[in-house]
Amino acid sequence: MIYTIKDRKEEYIVHQYDRTPYVDDFVFVFLNEVGILTDWNCKEKSKLWLYNLHYFDVLNSPGSNNRKKYNQELIENWIDKNSPCIGNGWEPYTLSLRIVNWIKYFLSADFCFEKAEKSLFVQARVLYQSIEYHLLGNHLFANAKALIFAGVYFEGEESKRWLYRGISILDKEISVQVLNDGGHFELSPMYHNIILSDMLDLYNLSCAYHIEELEKYKERLKEKIEKMLLFSISLTHPDGEVSFFNDSSIGIAPKTSSLFEYAHKLSLLKKKLNSTQFVKESNCSALSFSDSGYVVIDSPECKLIVDCAKVGPDFIPGHAHADSLSFELSLFGFRVFVNSGTSEYGLTSERLRQRRTSSHNTVVINQVDSSEVWGGFRVAKRAYPIDRSVEQEADKVVVQCSHDGYKRLKHKVIHRRKWQCFRNQVIICDNLEGKLETAEAHYHLHPDINAELVGGQVKLVLPNGHVVLVRSSDSVRIIDSTWHPEFGKCLPNKKLLVSFEGNDSSIIIEY
Repeated sequence: MIYTIKDRKEEYIVHQYDRTPYVDDFVFVFLNEVGILTDWNCKEKSKLWLYNLHYFDVLNSPGSNNRKKYNQELIENWIDKNSPCIGNGWEPYTLSLRIVNWIKYFLSADFCFEKAEKSLFVQARVLYQSIEYHLLGNHLFANAKALIFAGVYFEGEESKRWLYRGISILDKEISVQVLNDGGHFELSPMYHNIILSDMLDLYNLSCAYHIEELEKYKERLKEKIEKMLLFSISLTHPDGEVSFFNDSSIGIAPKTSSLFEYAHKLSLLKKKLNSTQFVKESNCSALSFSDSGYVVIDSPECKLIVDCAKVGPDFIPGHAHADSLSFELSLFGFRVFVNSGTSEYGLTSERLRQRRTSSHNTVVINQVDSSEVWGGFRVAKRAYPIDRSVEQEADKVVVQCSHDGYKRLKHKVIHRRKWQCFRNQVIICDNLEGKLETAEAHYHLHPDINAELVGGQVKLVLPNGHVVLVRSSDSVRIIDSTWHPEFGKCLPNKKLLVSFEGNDSSIIIEY
């Protein structure tokens, strides 16, 4: 095997994200589970935990440059204990993330050694032969990114084939996966930030290596990145973390603030930006992402994120939840109404429960989900949004949307929802068109919110002591539930359960 390393023309911009899996020598924490590295394919660990172990995010985490000797030992251990094409580490997705992490580390630390370079070359060769065309989505994007990184890093005819294959995939997938409004087509804020970080890495690489095949993509990447940054900050809560629509969780993707910092280092922003700089100093302002389907309403005290979106792309809805017409609401900087989040993948009953309509801030009719989620990553009959509109006046914003997910019921019910946002008030009105047996609206509260029934209304107390009142047109109960902000984490919380007495119901949130 003959290979050479290509010289770069400019400095590679070093950027380490905000979270680290490193605990101590050969001790890691992934998915809120601590483990000691004894076997790279330990049968006692979940596959997702082992995947994270093989990614090698530790190389580009805070403090990595102070662990060069340990990093080398870890890389050598992986090479010695993972024979080619055997085990989790040689699956295409783990190959993709590890190839990029090794190359980013070698470039940023200005450090490498022959044993690692030989292994890296073999890994890229295997990936080239096992691209995940059958899975598509973020997996295929990760494959393409890794082939481009390897194709740029190495010199020679074989590495050129990797580069050309990666670019040909990227050329198509950027158009498919990044919508015109900047949102990622899987409609998950978490996966959006993952793809945005991939785009920033590719732009960084294209600046460091003046390669003709990449140069023509720089402006295209820049244009897409700018839109993706706006989408990212818009669907981020004031606490700096992502909102929970579809498969989304804290601690997996880079934080939005870290992505903005990275973009600033790459001179993609003239100045550092944060969410408040997208908020107009008026009573309410609305930003409608017409391609992805989300609507964000901002004011100095309130941030409302409304889901008027499809569950995901028709041909790959694997990360979809049955969350049509759900919403999340932060008041005075605190999350108040939250979707239930994602704490695990797989084929478990808990995974299914977290994807069901009742785990989101929306309406369940006849105890049936708005979209038929099943398996770990499957959707059968699904809801489609219809009649979406956004109207903004001087003192209010009105968002309206319907979905047809319940048309599969005997009486073909349509769920219509309207959000009206005023200076100190949000009104949510539901109308169910058609005959039904039962209907319940679920409103999940963040665990830090104290809730009690007082005189026929619900009194919510925020962590800063601010009181929010919720009035319902129908009977409302406060019941126990759970919130899942991270993988491997389950927190007790409360939710408001409103039982429809007819076909119409509404709540008024006063703050």
